[in-house]
Amino acid sequence: MRQLLSCPLWSAALLALGLAGPCGSAAGQVKIGLVLSLTGPAASLGIPERDTAALLPHEIAGQKIEYIIFDDASDTTQAVQDTKKLISEQHVDAIIGSSITPNSLAMIDVVAEGQTPTISLASSARIIDPVDDKRAWVFKTPQTDAMMASAIAQHASDHGVRTLAYIGQADALGEAFYVEVAKFAQIHHIQMVANERFNRTDTSVTGQILKILATHPDAVVVGAAGTPAALPPATLIERGFKGAIYHNHGVGNQDFLRVCGKACNGTFLPTSPVLVAAQLPDDHPAKKPALAFIKLYEAQHGAGSVSAFASYTWDAGVLLNHAIPQALKKAQPGTPEFRHALRDALEQTTNLSDSNGLVNMSAHDHLGLDQRARVMVEIENGKWIYQP
Repeated sequence: MRQLLSCPLWSAALLALGLAGPCGSAAGQVKIGLVLSLTGPAASLGIPERDTAALLPHEIAGQKIEYIIFDDASDTTQAVQDTKKLISEQHVDAIIGSSITPNSLAMIDVVAEGQTPTISLASSARIIDPVDDKRAWVFKTPQTDAMMASAIAQHASDHGVRTLAYIGQADALGEAFYVEVAKFAQIHHIQMVANERFNRTDTSVTGQILKILATHPDAVVVGAAGTPAALPPATLIERGFKGAIYHNHGVGNQDFLRVCGKACNGTFLPTSPVLVAAQLPDDHPAKKPALAFIKLYEAQHGAGSVSAFASYTWDAGVLLNHAIPQALKKAQPGTPEFRHALRDALEQTTNLSDSNGLVNMSAHDHLGLDQRARVMVEIENGKWIYQP
């Protein structure tokens, strides 16, 4: 599915946020492709990302910006096909996506071959690390799984956890997050006692949960994204588990809260500051940008509708808004020279505030966020509660 986004009605709000000039005619055009999981198990991530794309600026530095959206259906093969079409048929200058780790990893070879700068909206550090010849073209806006796993291990250690079990998706996200959780658990002298997997489309994880409960863990980490991540905590509570439950930051939206319901009360997750922006101290670097974005997004979609995934797309727009004017000084859109200049400008981003923190990228760091970009929250009665 392909969508073209027209000029939004939000130019005044975008101007207030420093993201755009008014919509109008321009001499050139920059084409941005988006590969999003709008259908399939990861749709709860892709839909708010698409909704945010409609709020991105349609003119930067005198150049019209066109956004072309493809649905990868939460499927790696489709994500690769979409990426090839955007590069070879649409001749885009940059790509945003995919929504999920397996798809983003699958896209790396294609964007590297096409030498098209790409900003992933997925979590795994493997998407950008190490920054080799292929990953030189790939950036990301979400916090890495390593950042979030370290926060979980620190919180668990502080609360007396000594044994930890893991259940994750049977894909690249689940595998990568387990590696990071196990690494930081060892640093904090926490023993990993179980390691289970489930598929995004599974309707039961009873067998896996029974194996976990047999090890009597103090806490369980769920390495999953979107609404499928609600199944393990619900089953744990159903089976009488009384220990702590931690989530991956891939559950930071209202759909997850709705599906998980009361089963998620008292559970924890490290996540984007956007989810608790109003609760953050005033000196937090993400607070003002996050509140400004929330106001813009919720004016369109209603109070409480904002999600971490929406913020990741917004921040991709912030990065491009910052980099495109620099690239335009060196080349015209639609050329290999422009794509190279845009890649270089993204890599040289410093002291840029966005809704998740302060971005300082380099040739070795294509995320650029520090530890302030993650916050620990507790879920209570369908709300995110900031844990200082």
